[in-house]
Amino acid sequence: MAVDYRTEASELLMQFLNYHENIRNHSQRTVDEYFLDLRTFFRFMKIHRGLVPADAEFDSIPIRDIDLAFVREITVTDVYAFLNFLSRDRPRNQHSRHTEYGLSPTSRARKVATIRSFYRYLTAKAKLMEKSPMQDLDTPKTLKSLPKFLSLDESIQLLASIDGQNVERDYCIITLFLNCGLRISELIGLNLTDLRADHIRVTGKGNKERIIYLNEACTEALNNYLQVRKLKPCTDKNALFVSRNRNRISRSTVHYLVKKYLSAAGLDSTQYSSHKLRHTAATLLLQNGVDVRTLQEVLGHDHLNTTQIYTHVDSSELRVAAQASPLSGIKQKKAEPDE
Repeated sequence: MAVDYRTEASELLMQFLNYHENIRNHSQRTVDEYFLDLRTFFRFMKIHRGLVPADAEFDSIPIRDIDLAFVREITVTDVYAFLNFLSRDRPRNQHSRHTEYGLSPTSRARKVATIRSFYRYLTAKAKLMEKSPMQDLDTPKTLKSLPKFLSLDESIQLLASIDGQNVERDYCIITLFLNCGLRISELIGLNLTDLRADHIRVTGKGNKERIIYLNEACTEALNNYLQVRKLKPCTDKNALFVSRNRNRISRSTVHYLVKKYLSAAGLDSTQYSSHKLRHTAATLLLQNGVDVRTLQEVLGHDHLNTTQIYTHVDSSELRVAAQASPLSGIKQKKAEPDE
């Protein structure tokens, strides 16, 4: 994400973002997303209030002049007008040749959460406002969908498809995804110093560390890759996974190689991604006896309800329950044919 809020944000907005990055210890990526959400909101508000020409290019509207007086006047009604703009007029992908308009409820809900957080900071932390006008702001209703995941056979099929010049690295990456349920940010952030004989130290969201123990497949894949890794100098000497350019492997490279091997395995690469491999790991662990609280620790979820979505994925127990009904064997009696 090529963005640096320090060159665009107003002083008030900078204080909010600095608080999240330095006090709340949120990742730079998370803070950048906060900034992008608020930048879009304040640009809309300047149009909504007639503070810029009607034909002004949206993405060029500056927000360095956003101050406390400006944000004090914003109401819940203004935010609902903003959400209407997002649902009808905001491009989903501004860089696509075939632009579609209207952000999803999930995207709109995230922006609502950012706006709420901004006003909560102004009232509870910075003490610049006595009461937040957003405390009664409703969140767009989102449809809860079950996570997509690969079956055990499809996972084996994916692993069998890996070959090529970087076969040891790529096999190790896919193996860690499928066995450990890592986020992509956690995987690319792994360092050589994070490795131990039977576990790895993973830095997750909010720079929270957790330990993930390794099974035999992961240990073997790591050992095979490390034999190759020590022959490849890297600009970041501590990086575990290295690109062909001798840099720490990037998010885009990992996305690419996952898609490539999904296609090679005959699986639908448009339906699955590196994050779907995390879903796969979680589902396979649950199916094989890992309880939900242990899975919460493995995945690094702060809240159990985040993990519990995986308990609804496997339908095998539901099938057993359906057959357990005492009426399951009762069938309609066929009428006797007329003589």
